Amino acid sequence: PEQRVVLCMERSVELVVGALGIMKAGGAYVPVDPTYPAERLRTVVGDSRAKAVVTQEKLKGALEGLGVGVVCLDADRQELEKQERKTPESGVRAENLAYVIYTSGSTGKPKGVEVSHESLGNLVAWHQREYEVKPEDRATQVAGPAFDASVWEVWPYLTAGASLHIPSDEVKAEPGKLLEWLAGDGVTLSFLPTPLAEVVLGEEWPEGLELRALLTGGDRLRRRPRQGQKARLMNHYGPTENTVVATWAPVVGEAGTLPPIGKPLPNVQTYVLDEGMNPVPVGVRGELYIGGEGLARGYLDRPELTAERFVPNPFSGKPGARLYRTGDGVRWSAAGELEFLGRADSQVKVRGFRVELGEMEVALAQHPAVREAVVVARESAPGDKQLVGYVVAQGEARPSKAELRTYLRERLPEYMVPSAFVVMEALPLTPNGKVDRRALPAPDEGHGSDDTLVAPQTELERTVAAIWQEVLGLPKVGTNDRFFDLGGNSLLILKVQMKLSTALGIEVKLTKLFQYPTIASLAQHLTQEDTGPEQAMASQQRIKVRQELDKQRQARRRQRTNKKDSQDE
Repeated sequence: PEQRVVLCMERSVELVVGALGIMKAGGAYVPVDPTYPAERLRTVVGDSRAKAVVTQEKLKGALEGLGVGVVCLDADRQELEKQERKTPESGVRAENLAYVIYTSGSTGKPKGVEVSHESLGNLVAWHQREYEVKPEDRATQVAGPAFDASVWEVWPYLTAGASLHIPSDEVKAEPGKLLEWLAGDGVTLSFLPTPLAEVVLGEEWPEGLELRALLTGGDRLRRRPRQGQKARLMNHYGPTENTVVATWAPVVGEAGTLPPIGKPLPNVQTYVLDEGMNPVPVGVRGELYIGGEGLARGYLDRPELTAERFVPNPFSGKPGARLYRTGDGVRWSAAGELEFLGRADSQVKVRGFRVELGEMEVALAQHPAVREAVVVARESAPGDKQLVGYVVAQGEARPSKAELRTYLRERLPEYMVPSAFVVMEALPLTPNGKVDRRALPAPDEGHGSDDTLVAPQTELERTVAAIWQEVLGLPKVGTNDRFFDLGGNSLLILKVQMKLSTALGIEVKLTKLFQYPTIASLAQHLTQEDTGPEQAMASQQRIKVRQELDKQRQARRRQRTNKKDSQDE
C-alpha cells in the first residue's frame, strides 16, 4: 500500500492488465502518456518516487537510466506467466491510494493528484447505479491514459462484469468510422471527450447502433442531440481533484442555450461562493467549491499547495471536512442546476485538456534567447481557443517561431505548445506593474512560419492550399506551413478531410492529415505513396476538370448578371 508504480503504455489490453496488476498487488498506478517528451516522463517518475515502471518493449528506451526497475508486459510475458496465479494479500484499506494522475502545474512543475480507493469506489458505485451497468454491457475505452476519464471508463465496467472495447487510434480519429465501429461491436455505453462527442453528434448515426447512453465531459458542451439519435446524451463535469466526475446532467431541450453541468453526485456537495466564501443567490456568478467523498487526498508531496486548494469546509460539522476550490465560475439556475461560466484563474481548457498557463510560461522562459514570456488563450471564434505565446528577447538575437515550437515540443505535450508566437520589444504593463494581458496584440494571421512563404506549385498543392485558407479563414498559406501552427484544431481538420475527399474524389484518411501536416508533404504523399501514378494522374485530371467547370459556371453567372443589368437599364 502507498507504493506508486508508473504505467507508461498505449491504450491497449495490456494497459488495463498493468493497472489491474498494480492495484491487486496493493500499489497505486501512475498513468503517463507514452507520447510525452522524455524530460516530462523523467519528471513524473522522479517526482512520484515510483517503485517501478510498467511499459512496453518499444517504449523502454525512453525510460531507462531512471534508477527504477522496468517491466515490459509484452517482452517479459513468459517470465511473468511463471509466477504464482493467486490474489496477493495486499492489506489495502479504503483510505489507501488507488492512483495518482499528474496535471499541469502553475509553478512550471506538474503536480500529482492522489486519489484513494474510497473516492474511486464512490464514483464506481454511482456510475453502476445511474447507468444500470450489467455484465452483458459493452463499454469503450477511448480517453488517453493520462486523462483521468480513462479511470472512469475502466473500473465501473470491469467491476460489474461488463466487457471493455478499445478502438484503434485510426478508428478513434474518424467519427464516421468510430460510429460504424460502435455499431459493429454492439457497444451499449460509451464516453467520448467533449470535442469528439460534438463531432459525432453532427454525424448520421448508422442503423443497428445499440448505444443507449453517450457520456461526455472534459470541456464546455455546445451541442444537443439531433432528432433520431436515441441514445441519452449525458454531460459531466469534474476536476481531477474530485475523482473524475463531480456533477452530471442529461442533455435535453431545444438548442439555443448551453447545456448545464447539472447536479452533484451522491455523497458530493457543491457550493457557489463569493470571494468571502459566502453563498451567492440563484443566477449570480460565483466560484465553485466541491466537498464530499469524491475529493482527492491532495497533491503528492505538496502540502502547501494542498492547503491552498483544499480548504476547511465551514458548512460541515464533520471534523476535518474540506472543500476544493475549483477556480471555475458557475451559477445556480432556477431549475437547481449548475451552469458553467468559465475559468476564474489562469487555468484554461484547450483542445480538451485542462492546462495551467503558468507551466507553459515557465518552459518558454527557460529558452536561452527569451527574457520574458507570457502565454494566453485567445478565443478567435466561439469555442475555438488558441494558445499564443508572447516573448521578449534576451538580447538582440530574436528567437524564431519555429525555434520556439521545437524547443517546447521537446519539453511539453503537443496540446500545450502554442499555435502562435509574438516576439515583442516589451510586454504591456498595468499601472500596478503587472502584465496587462488584455493589451497583448492578436497574433499575425498570416502564414505561421518564419521563412518566406512558399507558394503552391502544382494543381494538387493549390487545391489543398485553397481548402486550408477557406477552413482557417486565412488570406494565404505556404506549402511548408503546418496546419496546427496556423491555428488549426481537431474540429477544423475534420472539415479539411471532408472537403479534400470531396474535391479529389477519393477518401483521404484523417490519420494522413496528422501524419503529413504540411501542404507539401501531404501533396507528395497523395501523389506518390497513397496512390499509384495512374491514380495520381486521374486525381490531377479531376482537379483540372472541376476548376474548368467552376470557371464556366462563373462565366455563365457573369453573363446572366450582365443581361439582367441591361434589362434593368
